[in-house]
Amino acid sequence: MRLYLAEDDTVLREGLTRSLRQAGYHVDSTDNGQDADLALSMQEYDLVILDLNLPRMDGLQILKRLRGRQSRMPVLILTARDLLEDRVAGLDLGADDYMTKPFDLPELEARVRALIRRHNGSKNEFLQSGILRLDLAGRRAYVRDEPIELSAREIGVMEVLMLRQGRVVSKELLAEKLCGWSEEVGNNAIEVYVHRLRKKLEDAGIQIRTIRGLGYMLEKSP
Repeated sequence: MRLYLAEDDTVLREGLTRSLRQAGYHVDSTDNGQDADLALSMQEYDLVILDLNLPRMDGLQILKRLRGRQSRMPVLILTARDLLEDRVAGLDLGADDYMTKPFDLPELEARVRALIRRHNGSKNEFLQSGILRLDLAGRRAYVRDEPIELSAREIGVMEVLMLRQGRVVSKELLAEKLCGWSEEVGNNAIEVYVHRLRKKLEDAGIQIRTIRGLGYMLEKSP
């Protein structure tokens, strides 16, 4: 999953980026509002974490412009503004959640997971396909409740496919979800990750179909 973080406090931005990457997310970030507005107009993210007190463009203006473009990207406001009118303004402009600083990192990560699940139509911390289960918080996969060893990239591919069970997922979308600005994942790498997943899941009866010319589809299991 790919996140965007707009935060002008360098220590907080770098700390949050590091923590979220350790939690399995790919994070792009900026320290000013103009860059955030430009990035969000050009790239789709699974979640935006948005400070309000940004230089060069206020967070509320960024949010207003984002929703004005009819974007449905989930937005979590993370700010020192704790007045009722600020919370009301943020939520009325289309924010999906609002947290004030200081905050506890486990709560922030839980809210991030909840917003991504809600955006993708899932209601709990686990994704399920037959006997295959993916723990989103622990970043572990299980077959018949037995853990299977997967790399971080394989977990990432599985998460995207499970969130879109029964739908075709292009190689380009998988690559986009698996990397940030400083990284690059090509189609050949995606093919390798999918091949490895198939090998590790073949005994579970989980099928990842190749849809020629379009991408991959994890077929729904009973």
